[in-house]
Amino acid sequence: MNWLFPVSCGLLGSSTQICEEWIYVFKRDRDQKLSWYAFDPVNQLWKSLPPVPPEYSEAVGFGSAVLNGCYLYLFGGKDPVHGSMRRVVFYNARINKWLRAPDMLQKRHFFGSCVINNCLYVAGGECVGIQRSLRSAEVYDPNRNRWSSIAEMSTGMVPSIGVVHDGKWFLKGLNSHRQVVSEVYLPASKMWSTTGNEMVTGLRNPSISLNGRLYSADCRDGCKLRVYNRELGSWTRFIDTRHHMGSSRSLEAAAFVSLNGKLCIIRNNMSITIIDMSDPTRVTEVDSARMWEAFARKGQHRSFMANLWSAITGRNLKTDIMHCQVLQV
Repeated sequence: MNWLFPVSCGLLGSSTQICEEWIYVFKRDRDQKLSWYAFDPVNQLWKSLPPVPPEYSEAVGFGSAVLNGCYLYLFGGKDPVHGSMRRVVFYNARINKWLRAPDMLQKRHFFGSCVINNCLYVAGGECVGIQRSLRSAEVYDPNRNRWSSIAEMSTGMVPSIGVVHDGKWFLKGLNSHRQVVSEVYLPASKMWSTTGNEMVTGLRNPSISLNGRLYSADCRDGCKLRVYNRELGSWTRFIDTRHHMGSSRSLEAAAFVSLNGKLCIIRNNMSITIIDMSDPTRVTEVDSARMWEAFARKGQHRSFMANLWSAITGRNLKTDIMHCQVLQV
């Protein structure tokens, strides 16, 4: 099996070897199988990657995270045959292989997750056979290679949005009664507390904390951003790139990530916008959508009417990104 990754930094023990940051996305194909792709920002190319581990090929509601810069984890989720999972696997970019990690303590899917101080936190979600949303939370420490329980949330929740800001993990979602709830986890005290301030209320998907500032999408394609004003305690500032794409599902912003210190907007059609937040007027449109379209349709034969109908309705199963991460390779 040939892998399309460059050699990971540190593999050869060279102190002069340079790391590159690549973008990785997980998507559903037309047959509902999970596939993943990597974007090389230097050569501006999308690359198809070998199949994910079979237990995740049809899973839903799983999490993804990066530890130590080059280990890409998939964890939890719901398998159509076996139900909720505790399973954890990770891709090691140094040896180009998927490996097993210790299972989570609790089976769960559609939960929240984040990374703080290179430790992986998960909280809430659902579990087949349990009627109410989960309150439990746990943390994985890669140095100890084990999961540990942490304090439970005050109410069960299926998170819809989460962000780490100022060293705290903010979660917002729905409880078992379909009511909007929000909590914040403070690693220093290892405790949860409820929060309903304007910062959390104004969070929208996607959001990101970058260089001490909190950004959230203000339009569907992510080209206009809201900025949280810490001094005023409100979302009073805006950044408008004026490079608006449209409002279709394929143009919807799927993720905000930090790429080489810049804010990177990833859309469902695999288009990319890069904003230098030190000078927000500097906006780079990467011509990745066209390259992806050519890449995705290579070897596929579709009729004119099928293509036209997909464009009109947005019903293209290759357009929804489930997860997006950045790895150092």
